[in-house]
Amino acid sequence: MLPLCVLVVGTFMSVLDTSIVNVAVPTIQLELSAAPDDVEWIVTGYTLALGVVVPLTGWLGERIGKTTLYILSMVGFAAASALCGAAWNLDSLIVFRILQAIPGGILPVVTMTILYQIVPPAKIGSASGIYGLGVVVAPAVGPVLGGYLVEYVDWRLIFYINVPIGVVGTIAAIAIFPRIRPTTWPRFDLWGFLTIAYGLFALLLAFSEGQDWGWTGYRVLVLFISGVLSLAVFVVIELEVDDPLIDLRVFASWPYTLSIVLLVVAITGLFTTLFFIPQFLQVVQGLQALDAGLVLVPSAVVLVVMVPLSGRLYDRFGPRWPVVAGLLVMAYGSYLLAQLNTSTPRADIELWTSIRNVGTGLALIAIITSGVSALRPALTGSGSAMNNVMQRVASSVAVAVFSGLNMSASAQLLVDRGGLYGLGPAALPEVREATEQGVTGLLPIYQQLRAGITTETYDNGFYIVALMCAGAAVLALFLRSGRTSPITERGHVEL
Repeated sequence: MLPLCVLVVGTFMSVLDTSIVNVAVPTIQLELSAAPDDVEWIVTGYTLALGVVVPLTGWLGERIGKTTLYILSMVGFAAASALCGAAWNLDSLIVFRILQAIPGGILPVVTMTILYQIVPPAKIGSASGIYGLGVVVAPAVGPVLGGYLVEYVDWRLIFYINVPIGVVGTIAAIAIFPRIRPTTWPRFDLWGFLTIAYGLFALLLAFSEGQDWGWTGYRVLVLFISGVLSLAVFVVIELEVDDPLIDLRVFASWPYTLSIVLLVVAITGLFTTLFFIPQFLQVVQGLQALDAGLVLVPSAVVLVVMVPLSGRLYDRFGPRWPVVAGLLVMAYGSYLLAQLNTSTPRADIELWTSIRNVGTGLALIAIITSGVSALRPALTGSGSAMNNVMQRVASSVAVAVFSGLNMSASAQLLVDRGGLYGLGPAALPEVREATEQGVTGLLPIYQQLRAGITTETYDNGFYIVALMCAGAAVLALFLRSGRTSPITERGHVEL
């Protein structure tokens, strides 16, 4: 149990940082006198660096040892966090965030690798449930903790807080985990790394900047085309080299491939909720960052309870029924969230997000565990790395795509609805009365119209997520049912 807790610390710290910073961006922009387009690179630069470094984790673990890699990553993340907190301008903060992303991308992959080494396959579900507290709960806690620190203390503390956690986690890892010298020295797949690094970088950049640059603009189109071509070349290279960076034979396993599809849907649902609910509460209902974060506390508590329970259910019943039930509950929770209006009570939002997270807690960890557990021991390292790549890509793409769709739909609806109000003698009575008061009278009508349209676009997004989750629940019926199969009980799974 103690080694597992140490792994949770590393995962929680790295995953928390991806959500806690989002709340602080407006404050950082003011204090560092940055332009809105420039300050976005605090988040974008981190995301792009993660996409580049995650594929390297498996090779680094083989070359220097997984325990050593974990310890170095903890030290590196704490040190980079301290540099972020000490940043003197926006440029320095962006550079330090990119440095922070290097160990931040490695930690979730190497922790899952060590998890499969120290836990017997028959108990992997329960262990994954505890480990999943870091993966699933951290994004939900981030807005609350970030909102409190920004509003009542200092935004720099969102980075400094990682330093003592990193120090304690490093000391615990040194004391608990054995350092085993690597027995293999695989060659570095340079061309494989260059092609997947550029492919992920190009696609993540295109999705991140597509709304600002224009989805049909030449820069975005060039990034999409070159990124897809680069990933296609990566596939060809990995199928030919003796020591692939990521062994794509993992996709020959149908249970693993299915788990990746389900993982993308689950991550899309999780991060769209974590992104759009705080946006709705702040933009439409006018709550402060901390208050908006506090609305998500009940749903975070639900995850704390459900994730370990999901692991136990996985060990007893297998992945099929926990995942099917979880995705159906996620679909229902998303459908409830699609009923939002400008005056929806806070209690309703807390209830709906909690219902949705009952499904998230049931499904997500079971999906991840079922996929990696279905692989042969020699392939589980590549499977773990691909899981993390897909989590990063899916979360970034989901937020970017849904944000772009919402902004486009909002602009069109604003024009359409605005035309219905009209001006002059034919205008609605309330508009004629407001017109007589000039701009001061029209402003509340415009704000009300804008809030209603923004809410409607969020509702449409949740409807789409609900349909995705319902469709994924049908696919989940093809997952394995029952206890861990004898094939996976032959020995510990080594990633």
